[in-house]
Amino acid sequence: MHYDVVVLTDHKLLSLDAADWYSQQVHTEDNLVLAALERQGLKVGRKDWADPDYDWTQCRAAVFRSTWDYFHRFAEFAPWLTQVSRSTRLFNEAGLIHWNIDKHYLGALAESDVNIVPTLFIERGDPRSLAHIVAESGWEELILKPTVSGAARHTYRFHALDSERHECTFGELVEQEALMLQPFQRNILEQGELSLMVIDGQYTHAIRKTAKAGDFRVQDDHGGTVHRFEPSADEILFAEAAVAAVPFDVLYARVDLIRDNDGQLAIMELEMIEPELFFRFCPDAADKLAAGIARRLAA
Repeated sequence: MHYDVVVLTDHKLLSLDAADWYSQQVHTEDNLVLAALERQGLKVGRKDWADPDYDWTQCRAAVFRSTWDYFHRFAEFAPWLTQVSRSTRLFNEAGLIHWNIDKHYLGALAESDVNIVPTLFIERGDPRSLAHIVAESGWEELILKPTVSGAARHTYRFHALDSERHECTFGELVEQEALMLQPFQRNILEQGELSLMVIDGQYTHAIRKTAKAGDFRVQDDHGGTVHRFEPSADEILFAEAAVAAVPFDVLYARVDLIRDNDGQLAIMELEMIEPELFFRFCPDAADKLAAGIARRLAA
């Protein structure tokens, strides 16, 4: 079947499980996007990105929304992305997705004068010990994680004096992939992490994510909670400027930011592949997303 736009999900989320709050939430958000696209006069559908039976040449465009299994199936996803992008307009585009997957992009943002959390990149095969790198950093409490990661995979918080306890894990990881080291951001424990949604270059709405007691990870996978948030003017300007510094056309982005250990606004991450955009807190943002897609398809 031909579609103007397909909203992409993963196979586990394709059907609604009315008894599961998570499934209900995903379908509520995706349905807001589908309805907004229909209001633009577009013929829309919703499919598993990995559907082996769908001919993607029959689809003018596809928008990534709840494709949250792609990271665990990257060996399938990467060639799918290359193939489908030849015939179908992707939002966000394939080049941006490849750029955003690897957190080396944070270094590129810093080079564009966007304040990020201080970051040391440790390239694959680096022969140095973790203790040596930690000592050189001068940071007392640190976060170690891969540059390609999601849902806090292999994310470790530790004190400099305890770095030797992580040497084996570090050694195994650095043989396989690049890593990043950052000073732990103390404000996240009390203030949480802000997420500002920037759609078609403009701020639409925001939420604050807070970790459960005794944890530092704000993801709901680890017990974090989400609250509506009204950002200040400088927070909005900071988020929009960060997205503007990205060297691609960005239809949508979730800007995760904090006040760093010096009290300055700093980017934790820019999520531009398949971020949860919390449309349930601002349904009008789905219309802005749809309008941006419609305008690009008409150009």
